[in-house]
Amino acid sequence: MAGAVLQGDEELLIGRWGWLVVLAGILSGCGNGDSMESFGGPAMGSTWSVKYVRHAGLAEPAIVRSEVEGILSEVDQQLSTYRSDSDIERFNALPADSCRAVPASVLELVRVGEQLAEQSEGTYDLTVEPLMNLWGFGPQGREEKIPDTAALAEVMQRVGHQHLRIEGDQLCKDAAVEVDFNSIAAGYAVDTIAARLDAMGIHDYLAEATGELKAKGKKLDGSPWRIALEEPRDDQQVAERIINVNGYGVSTSGDYRNYFLHDGRRYSHTFDARSGAPVLHDLASVTVIHPSALMADGLSTLLLILGPERAWDYAEKHDIAAFFVMRADTGFVIRTTQAFERLSGTKTD
Repeated sequence: MAGAVLQGDEELLIGRWGWLVVLAGILSGCGNGDSMESFGGPAMGSTWSVKYVRHAGLAEPAIVRSEVEGILSEVDQQLSTYRSDSDIERFNALPADSCRAVPASVLELVRVGEQLAEQSEGTYDLTVEPLMNLWGFGPQGREEKIPDTAALAEVMQRVGHQHLRIEGDQLCKDAAVEVDFNSIAAGYAVDTIAARLDAMGIHDYLAEATGELKAKGKKLDGSPWRIALEEPRDDQQVAERIINVNGYGVSTSGDYRNYFLHDGRRYSHTFDARSGAPVLHDLASVTVIHPSALMADGLSTLLLILGPERAWDYAEKHDIAAFFVMRADTGFVIRTTQAFERLSGTKTD
């Protein structure tokens, strides 16, 4: 759920719903054999992109691209809820009291989801896919609508991380729960890509998948990777704040892209698992900076679910670098945590 954009003199990266535009001069070298390489494509229902400085002796760009595409293909095969043959959808199709052997990545993300669920007292939960479908947001959703009480009560019987358990290499469930990794899968993919780039000797890069990103090192001209945090508007893209990033993942979650209106209320695709309903508050978006893109992804969603006050208290208590944008009668109000100010070098009045 990204809303970060990258800005600089030679490039513009538009988040989850956008594309990478490379302007003239970006591939020029510095006279020492180094060059800036850039490529991308469709992935995970959106797009991905990688930009890196290629130093002498490193692998050919075609090899790097193949490695990245292999990672994204594997992530899709394991974690996608939009293909019936993925590992997680095969598990989701099982009835209650079932187990299935799954890849280590699935177990890793289930553990991360359990951690976030416990820390948020159950508001964040990976098993909200039945709710997503019921409200019309999920892969099996048919119509965006407010469900009746009986339908909601029935679906809530199939929601809750407590119904999941891990036994060796198997994921098990004691209720017919369905797992949805959309709040952390892109961050996981970015971390995996970043680790592969590092292993290939590439240490100056920006890797992005569906708007979640991680940047390390510097650009070809020695300047830092600059990330513009997007104002949470659904009519246009406006940079709210620009930060330099080196060695961190960045994720933005917001309610301004995937939502419907009913009786003047905005119902977004971000759910509170305890109530079974989309969150209804004035927190429009949250950006998190974290060494792990996976954790930035999950924490930005968790904080968005908690709402303005609870999220602020949680982020300060856990020293999370977070950038909050709240809706107000006069527009938007920004609030940043102390950890964000330290990392970004900026401060909000």
